[in-house]
Amino acid sequence: MAEQQNANQDSAASKTGEGVPAGREGFSSRLGFILISAGCAIGLGNIWRFPYITGEYGGAAFVLLILFFLVVLGIPILVMEFSVGRASYRSVARSFDALEPHGSKWHRFKWMALTGNVLLMAFYTTVCGWMVAYLFKMAAGTFTGDVDVPGVFSAMTGDPLELTGWMLLVTLLGFGVCALGVQKGVERITKIMMAALFVIMIVLCIHSVTLEGGEEGLAFYLLPNFENLFNNPNASFGEIVYAAMSQAFFMLSIGAGSMSIFGSYIGRDRKLTGEALNIAGLDTLVAIMAGLIIFPACFAYGVNPDAGPSLVFITLPHVFIQMPFGQVWGALFFLFLAFAALSTVIAVFENILRFMMDEWNITRRRSIAIAAPALLVLSMPCVLGFSVLSGITIPGIGDIQSIEDFLVSNNFLVLGGLIFVLFCMSKRGWGWDKFVVEADKGKGISFPKWAYCWVKFGIPVLIIVIFVMGWIPKIQLWLGF
Repeated sequence: MAEQQNANQDSAASKTGEGVPAGREGFSSRLGFILISAGCAIGLGNIWRFPYITGEYGGAAFVLLILFFLVVLGIPILVMEFSVGRASYRSVARSFDALEPHGSKWHRFKWMALTGNVLLMAFYTTVCGWMVAYLFKMAAGTFTGDVDVPGVFSAMTGDPLELTGWMLLVTLLGFGVCALGVQKGVERITKIMMAALFVIMIVLCIHSVTLEGGEEGLAFYLLPNFENLFNNPNASFGEIVYAAMSQAFFMLSIGAGSMSIFGSYIGRDRKLTGEALNIAGLDTLVAIMAGLIIFPACFAYGVNPDAGPSLVFITLPHVFIQMPFGQVWGALFFLFLAFAALSTVIAVFENILRFMMDEWNITRRRSIAIAAPALLVLSMPCVLGFSVLSGITIPGIGDIQSIEDFLVSNNFLVLGGLIFVLFCMSKRGWGWDKFVVEADKGKGISFPKWAYCWVKFGIPVLIIVIFVMGWIPKIQLWLGF
């Protein structure tokens, strides 16, 4: 009975006028929608993941590859996610049910989307805890003098009790904000964090690009050397292309319904292509600024930029130790990282809670009572993966955190993005005509009609080809070829 009631509400919502249906939570302003959607996208993918894979895979040439995928894949799929959410005024839990043709099975994707969001938070809360921990450690003067920086990181990750504490703090903060609701909690807190984020980033960028000896780092980051893509010691060209595409999906948080939920919270006064461009632009700007902070500092102090995931936690503290007022700059840097990571935690928690509220017709309070303990338990494998479960690894991927990251960013998001494209373009799905009508309601930039063939045929083929290219080296490694 509840399912039928929800389905009827979905159908009615898709036919409403300009505003969000009565009784459904929504954003108080367009700025709130843009900042929160950008806040969901802006996170560890931009600040932690983007710099270290850029360092590993060739600098500026790899950045151009990511930008290419953001334009040709990321933005069209982002528009589709927003459109699906706004047309149904439901999260991914009910959006496909409301829009799919009678008798079709597109709605089964919602379980894959929910799994992707939960799996993302299973490791994201732990890594976000690292950011918060380093903020306190840097402010307390832990990284001064002859401190053993790798030892600090190893001691933290190797201590299950400490790591559980930081993960617990992040989880409680995230659900605490979501408990206040969309406008009073998610929107208000995210606005404050995003404003602080940009102020801190601007200060850090100005400081970093003016460091003596940082010019070489700027050249590595801004002047493309395509030889780094084809003769890279860290990966094959196919793996690099796969990594760039996956990074584009991770940076925009597309493919798991994380963005369709925000589409369901807005009215129809603005066209969605323009909104997607604004959000993708903010997201890309933050990623580019993160590189401007990190790479000049690395080269100025003789640090190798291809240090991998440890770049932020092991390499950069060495840089801050050598800087004048390094404790201050380091604390600001990790405050900026913590804000970026927490904005994503809050946004994805909201997506998970809204899924439960829509799917099972339960209150926000009850959904938190179920989701919070469940996510705490599901986060423990990653917490313990650096100590008692450190022996669990997969060749070519890594430890538990790396496995969960790989499953989400290289698989769930990519395949989920493909499903959104097929749903919006197929006559057996929602279809091109309905998608474009929804995307183009309101003022602003229309979705380009000339892109029909590219979106219908080019995007699916490109995703599938690159997905296969990325998996081949791993399969060859596992089979011993």
